[in-house]
Amino acid sequence: MSELEFSGVTVRYGRGRTAVTAVEDATLRVRPGTTHGLVGESGSGKSTVARVAVGLERVSAGTVRLDGVDIADRSRAARLARRRVQMVFQDPASALDPRVPVGRSVAEGLLATGRTFTRAVREARVRELLDLVHIDPARGADLPARFSGGQRQRITIARALAAEPAVLVADEITSALDVSVQGVVLNLLRELQAELSLTMLFISHNLAVVRYVSDEVSVMRSGRIVEHGPTEAVLADPSDPYTRELLRSVPVMGAALDLEDA
Repeated sequence: MSELEFSGVTVRYGRGRTAVTAVEDATLRVRPGTTHGLVGESGSGKSTVARVAVGLERVSAGTVRLDGVDIADRSRAARLARRRVQMVFQDPASALDPRVPVGRSVAEGLLATGRTFTRAVREARVRELLDLVHIDPARGADLPARFSGGQRQRITIARALAAEPAVLVADEITSALDVSVQGVVLNLLRELQAELSLTMLFISHNLAVVRYVSDEVSVMRSGRIVEHGPTEAVLADPSDPYTRELLRSVPVMGAALDLEDA
């Protein structure tokens, strides 16, 4: 199991008087084998933190370390380490190429391992991954349009897992789904985290969703982390007024649904 640590991370866009700070002095630790929730409203900077973790944004200051290796720089060691941090994006419809069968999309994730696979091994691994996310492996030749939104999101999770990540970053992965389907995807994440001993950074604007999957939570507002702690402790007695505001908007999670239907 691996640990992902952000120390004093700042991200700025532009220079001089026109510069905009998206994240300022953010420090958080995603402990090995746990799910760390990062919650905040739209524009709070939480998705920028996610993009920093996988190398899609550069830091202006601070470090991002995976098991002690700074993955925020441009060294070869950093690039190799960054492969072990994989991201699942918000919208599965745009994350999957509509012209490519889902089995081939999942197989693309294998490239990030840096290893070469025979065709037979590659196909077997794709079937295994689809089954892991409760998609019928026989449907690997189908195009994304043949699947529901919840099924497409589970396919993008399978593609991320194909890279054999040490850390999975889930960025608002339920926000584009119907409420009834959100529970299905969340149940799957909990199942995978336990089965694979994954370390996970889970990002959402919805505190109810974060509460359901996370061991610890950090609350982000205007680019700064304003509160952090064990999830139940923070939600039972939040110290920051902003966290209390988020709590007032928490809906009630529904019961678990059948995975194959959503």
